Amino acid sequence: MSSRERILGRVRRALADVPGDDTPYEQAVPRGYLREHGERSAEETVELLAGNLADYRALVHRTDAGGLAGTVAALLRKRGATSVVIPPGLDESWLAETDAQRVVDRAEQTPGELDRVDSVVTACAVAIAETGTIVLDGSPDQGRRRITLVPDHHICVVRVPGQVVSSVPQALERLDPVRPLTWISGPSATSDIELDRVEGVHGPRTLEVVLVTGLPSGTGGS
Repeated sequence: MSSRERILGRVRRALADVPGDDTPYEQAVPRGYLREHGERSAEETVELLAGNLADYRALVHRTDAGGLAGTVAALLRKRGATSVVIPPGLDESWLAETDAQRVVDRAEQTPGELDRVDSVVTACAVAIAETGTIVLDGSPDQGRRRITLVPDHHICVVRVPGQVVSSVPQALERLDPVRPLTWISGPSATSDIELDRVEGVHGPRTLEVVLVTGLPSGTGGS
């Protein structure tokens, strides 16, 4: 039996219980997994998100809408950032209290230019509590994927509780599958064969997540 025949045989066996009609695959195959694990209030869901983000070595901060600009400015100042790349649709009021040079995301920017920028500030599309994951979808307040992969310091603003869901299935219902989705669970990290952890290899070395309450609907997020 050839490799091709073995592979096709496995595919046939895997599809043996799928009805032989035109029923779409996503309807024909039952998915009995839980939509979320346990019942939580909105406040408990946000707490779970914060805890899992911290477990992934993200730095978690909390503020309200009135304190957001001051929080962002303080984080940039503590980092020593003198320049920050921003998506074209980011609310300018978020940076009202910092004098860091604004570098607006542009198509003609080179990786070298982005590498010379100290930090990036974005919103997000959704945050998943059970996995401690932030999802970006390339909306105007999040920008293109590369601006969150090249600079070494990423500040991501999450509107709570509105942008926080419990589980991946709930997040998928909010996301457009044709958009360029970036799933972030903590700062960039990898380990070699000796399990030595190295951060910043394929993304920001430092991820700071700002959980903001009271941010008006439609501001700073999808």
